[in-house]
Amino acid sequence: MKRTHYCIDVNESLAGQKVVLCGWVFRRRDHGGVIFVDLRDRGGVVQVVFSPEHAPEIHADAHQVRSEFVLRVVGDVALRSPETINPNMETGRVEVIARQLEVLAASKPLPFQLDEEVAENIRLAWRFLDLRRPPMQRAMQARHRAMQATRRFLDENGFLEVETPMLTRSTPEGARDFLVPSRINPGQFYALPQSPQLFKQLLMISGFDRYFQIVRCFRDEDLRADRQPEFTQIDLEMSFVETEDVMAITEGIVAAAFKAVLGVDLPFPAPRIPYAEAMDRFGRDAPDLRVQMELTELTEALRQTGFKVFADAVQRKGYGAERGMIKALRVPGGAALTRKQIDDYTAYVAIYGAKGLAWIKLNAPWQSEGWQSPIVKFFTPEEKEAIQTLTGAQTGDLIFFAADKAGVVNESLGRLRVKVGQDLGLMDPTPFAFAWVTDFPLLEWDPEAKRYNAVHHPFTSPRREDLALCMDNAAAEDGSIVDTVKAQAYDLVLNGTEIGGGSIRIHRSELQKRMLELLRIGPEEAEEKFGFLIKALEYGAPPHGGLALGLDRLMAIMLGMESIRDVIAFPKTQKGSCLLTQAPSPVDPGQLQELHLKLAALAKPKPEKSE
Repeated sequence: MKRTHYCIDVNESLAGQKVVLCGWVFRRRDHGGVIFVDLRDRGGVVQVVFSPEHAPEIHADAHQVRSEFVLRVVGDVALRSPETINPNMETGRVEVIARQLEVLAASKPLPFQLDEEVAENIRLAWRFLDLRRPPMQRAMQARHRAMQATRRFLDENGFLEVETPMLTRSTPEGARDFLVPSRINPGQFYALPQSPQLFKQLLMISGFDRYFQIVRCFRDEDLRADRQPEFTQIDLEMSFVETEDVMAITEGIVAAAFKAVLGVDLPFPAPRIPYAEAMDRFGRDAPDLRVQMELTELTEALRQTGFKVFADAVQRKGYGAERGMIKALRVPGGAALTRKQIDDYTAYVAIYGAKGLAWIKLNAPWQSEGWQSPIVKFFTPEEKEAIQTLTGAQTGDLIFFAADKAGVVNESLGRLRVKVGQDLGLMDPTPFAFAWVTDFPLLEWDPEAKRYNAVHHPFTSPRREDLALCMDNAAAEDGSIVDTVKAQAYDLVLNGTEIGGGSIRIHRSELQKRMLELLRIGPEEAEEKFGFLIKALEYGAPPHGGLALGLDRLMAIMLGMESIRDVIAFPKTQKGSCLLTQAPSPVDPGQLQELHLKLAALAKPKPEKSE
């Protein structure tokens, strides 16, 4: 009575043979005495027939089974008659004529039907049932295949899988740490790792040469559809490499995963786009190359314009994202958009900081208005000619404009580019568009704090040709080097989403100390937080670099899921809670006492003021 086959394996080649199947009742139908059960396991579904003619002794038992009962069935595989073949089932050409039946477990009536659409909060509260649904079963199996393909590829390419600590010290990596109090070290805390960054660098210094890990990481940050407080990344590091070496290995991992899951061959190598070019053409450092529109900068062409909003923007001084800018987005055929649609797009870009969205329609010559817009009157004939020439706009097109600091202009028009492309069908049919974005700025300038922040993290190496500027105190005083000093950093982008990022690391202690100094991390703080790394760099550190791929994001895009929660077995909600286990939850006062902790009184929410 041991299982001989998964349901999905029952096919025409087994006709006339006995099989033993174990699974759940997916559907049950009673057709005038003959009972049909769709039996489901992790592989798929097959139809089982309980007939009083073939096995009268189990027919009465079959009357008792209901949805999600767990059964063991012994039966004979039979070909279906032509008129009963189900083309919508992979096993639809066969059925199993039951000879023996054992009910292994009954089930209460379900809170929802597994083949119906259900609100996500209900699915997450009953996740053990939700995971039985075929789409979730397929997603988990696809994730498994991708992980195994990754391990095989990296093993074949000389990588060692090494586990790094889950309990470590808190270090600044751009997001809040999850802290874990230590019982035996009162008043001290571990942190759950945001990434294995420092440990994998130490492994390179230790001579392991090629490391990888499929690792859980933790960040206490606000959540979205593509973020979770705990997530999984494919983490790797290599010694004696350049940027292209890391990219080639990463493309090999992704290609192996896509081949294992979808059976497709990806057209690697992916295009390499410098950061400055990506921002200039697409407005974002994670461009969706499927969208068939690009941005055009008009700052110089309109520097003397009489339109005050534009004129004020170009006068804005600053470096990087702070400088003033005017950009345009040409929408082919966009003159057909209604005023309501344009107003909706104006509201959309406001989400990303834009104070407004200027526009011009290029109507046909026979229409009452050629160039239609409230702002046309402010432009000279020469400026109108420059706008049309630079954007390539033609009759029937619409041009959107944004004028502000570069960060707002690029983010708002970059997001608008994708939304308009999706809304109007201005998308390349290619299902997967990959790109590498390279040569990121090493630093970004905070004008209020008058200090630098690391664009990637403090351990990223600048390009060799920019080392002198990094070490020059005078050049680094006012933020100007954000436009000149580039990092040996690279992000892998898929369909407009960053799925991985990495860099060549700093491997000399004096440069690492200088980087921390630029970030206003003084010698004492540097020693306290990173002393172990700086010490290790003083004992023969090889040049090294690496990358981390977000497995959850990669799987969601690969499988066409809108949220990474649909490719994670037990995800959290957008508020970071588990509806299944009700975590996080209060703990026993005795546990707090053991940890030498005391809860402060929580502030009560202020009552809302009446209008």
